[in-house]
Amino acid sequence: MTYILSIETATKNCSVSLSLNGDTISTREVSEEGYSHAEKLHVFIEEVLKEVQIDFSKLSAVAVSQGPGSYTGLRIGVSAAKGICYALNIPLIAIDTLEVLARKLSIDKGVIVPMIDARRMECYTAVFSSDFVLKREIKSEIITEDSFSDIDEIIHFVGDGAAKCKEVLKDKKFVYHDDSIFPSSKQMGALAFEKYKKSDTVNVAYFEPFYLKDFMITTSSAK
Repeated sequence: MTYILSIETATKNCSVSLSLNGDTISTREVSEEGYSHAEKLHVFIEEVLKEVQIDFSKLSAVAVSQGPGSYTGLRIGVSAAKGICYALNIPLIAIDTLEVLARKLSIDKGVIVPMIDARRMECYTAVFSSDFVLKREIKSEIITEDSFSDIDEIIHFVGDGAAKCKEVLKDKKFVYHDDSIFPSSKQMGALAFEKYKKSDTVNVAYFEPFYLKDFMITTSSAK
């Protein structure tokens, strides 16, 4: 039996799931404006293990959402995942955050564009086929009226970054899914299990989140 703990903290959603052979069997998550990840993450980890009545020693691996996303959120999630893996001497699996978000949708036609808010009119985006094959690389882009003009298919937007596009991207080819705005660890179990079977893991000591952009520190102009 392969138990994998999945941690998703790249956005406002602090999410933890436990999967068995790729099937998610327990989840705890909360989305709050104040980013309560540091307070909630370890509590959620303990709760999902307790619900299934197993202890840490039964874990085969830990999967973590690697970004892009919130700098602070990613640091908290990756630090927790690395700590557990190091203590138990088990593998660490890194999952692309935008693919986790894309997998919240199930479509027959068109492409999926997961969008994570990166302030103002900028978003972290990628383009996936209906069967989740990456068709355009992950990047940070400023949304304009010309965004995605090279794609002739129906485009399904998902994520908290999609809301800022509604006033700019109004063509009928754009479909907005407002009920799925944050990535969740629920979608990580199957992905993590497939990577685990192929030994597709990362180095616990040296792994760093995929920030995509440098961390920006703003200072007050008040004196």
